Amino acid sequence: MRDAGQLSADLLAWYDVNARVLPWRTSPEDRRAGIRPDPYRVWLSEVMLQQTTVAAVKDYFHRFTGRWPDVQALAAAPDAEVMAEWAGLGYYARARNLLACARAVAARGGQFPDSREGLLSLPGIGPYTAAAIAAIAWDEPATVVDGNVERVMARLFRIETPLPAAKPEMTARAADLTPQLRPGDHAQAVMDLGATICTPRSPACGICPWMGDCAARAAGVQAELPRRAPKAAKPVRQGRLWLARRTDGAWLVETRPDRGLLGGMPGFPGDGWDGAGGPEPLAANWQDIGEVRHTFTHFHLILRILLADVPQEAAPDRGAFLPRAAFRPASLPTVMRKAHDLAARAVPSP
Repeated sequence: MRDAGQLSADLLAWYDVNARVLPWRTSPEDRRAGIRPDPYRVWLSEVMLQQTTVAAVKDYFHRFTGRWPDVQALAAAPDAEVMAEWAGLGYYARARNLLACARAVAARGGQFPDSREGLLSLPGIGPYTAAAIAAIAWDEPATVVDGNVERVMARLFRIETPLPAAKPEMTARAADLTPQLRPGDHAQAVMDLGATICTPRSPACGICPWMGDCAARAAGVQAELPRRAPKAAKPVRQGRLWLARRTDGAWLVETRPDRGLLGGMPGFPGDGWDGAGGPEPLAANWQDIGEVRHTFTHFHLILRILLADVPQEAAPDRGAFLPRAAFRPASLPTVMRKAHDLAARAVPSP
């Protein structure tokens, strides 16, 4: 295998021609012309991309930057509006941390710290995100290791140890390859290599700039790496959601506690699955209309959906009725939207 300088030079030459066009990215050509990445857009994209795909994030990124084009605008946004725009992206603690971080940066005059260590002082920014922003926005030679980079390192160096135990070795290998010159482009190049060529299945080794150096390819085991330790089966939780609709089309909605599952998001009153529920929200002729299923990171969920049409004077013990004009199913978390869709199919709106 050639030395790190040669590997990085070949990868950057490949990236200059093949870099993905992404709405938050400054192209290699623009960077050579002296155009610097916007730290706000880099930070926003990195938070959105955590445990989410590029394809899923693009529309959200466009909507966020259209409504809130800089960090001061986002910091001044009402919590409910930001949470509503985030609905469907999942991992809702990220949205709460996003606002906390935006407000911390706004309090600094709207300037993000220009180092990994400084970025780590902000709310919601951990080691990976700090390294990614420092490298991409400020060209600090920080080591950036996501799932794509892990896969490339596992194959290039034939790391047979299963993940997650292999992560320290993968990070050390990635650090050895990180150049002092153009470290931001290098970080994005390794991620692009994993996303477009060194893919999980059927890697396109024949067009890889590191084809001749790849130890896994030489041994014919590239498609088997990285190895992963067996995952424990996810437990199944069960519970209920109560969907109450007034005769004028208003829906009973409550804001969930800030901490915990779907924290701070709007939803229908529920019980039995998250530790945050309670008894039925009001006396009504509840009809069991079926179930919805959803999978969270650590468990599978089965919810019985109970629906009731209630009169105008109905007074709930939990939540409040949201008028039809203000009720936006798209602002609900995915599991709540599934419940609403089931109710809408069972009994059309008045």
